[in-house]
Amino acid sequence: MPSLKDLKNRIASVKSTRKITKAMQMVAAAKLRRAQEAAEDSRPYTKRFNAVMAGLAASVGGSDSAPKLLRGTGSDQVQLLIVMTSERGLCGGFNANISKLARQKAQELKAAGKTVKILTVGKKGRDALRRDLADDFVGHVDLSEVKRIGYANAQDIAKDILTRFDAGEFDVATLFFAEFVNVVTQNPMAQQIIPASYEGGSAEETSAAVYDYEPSEEAILADLLPRGVSTQIFSALLENGASEQGARMSAMDNATRNAGEMIDKLTIEFNRSRQAVITNELIEIISGAEAL
Repeated sequence: MPSLKDLKNRIASVKSTRKITKAMQMVAAAKLRRAQEAAEDSRPYTKRFNAVMAGLAASVGGSDSAPKLLRGTGSDQVQLLIVMTSERGLCGGFNANISKLARQKAQELKAAGKTVKILTVGKKGRDALRRDLADDFVGHVDLSEVKRIGYANAQDIAKDILTRFDAGEFDVATLFFAEFVNVVTQNPMAQQIIPASYEGGSAEETSAAVYDYEPSEEAILADLLPRGVSTQIFSALLENGASEQGARMSAMDNATRNAGEMIDKLTIEFNRSRQAVITNELIEIISGAEAL
């Protein structure tokens, strides 16, 4: 049984921990609001951009003149997995869920005889996948010095990916990130970005008007497709940013509550131990008085 001094030190230690988790929860809540607004504000643009690109892609179809980013290489043998996680931990299962989805995809592709290459964005994803898939790593993007994610960061990542694609290093690229739903829910997702895959707009949008393009659809697509890759990466970075802060806020809230419960239990144990010590001392005094 721990001594009174040990229990007192333990209670003080847990109280200090609770102060830290409470402060981290408040910081995450402040950052979450800004990150959530950024993620939600980007969705209408991304959705409309994808609808326009879907219309262009549908008009070009599978013609030989279609840009390589749209038609692909004609093979899916070499797969590039871009795993986007956070630079810092203490955010619940956020990083683990994304890494788990990427690991499952890599194992499925390898079982099918495909070649897997992994590009990590964020230190936690690299650390999680290094144990099983270190031989498949081809690069890492460090964003630890970036205070606020901007479109320029997405462009740098897209430029690296497009350079690798033009060099023939891979055939298909898939993006792994977490879509922000709310503070307690972040859905890990896998999204193919090369060859470009766009969902078509609604039937009303596609049938209401016929567009005449100048220059040709192929020329427009050749210019817009690289921007489309950057836009998808930027959207994923914003979703990840909001998801990370939401997960951290939820995790720190749980940690603060658990610390409070632990303090209550330790306080009860401390009071019982102190009462037992007092009782023993009284018994000894009474026994000594009776002996006299």
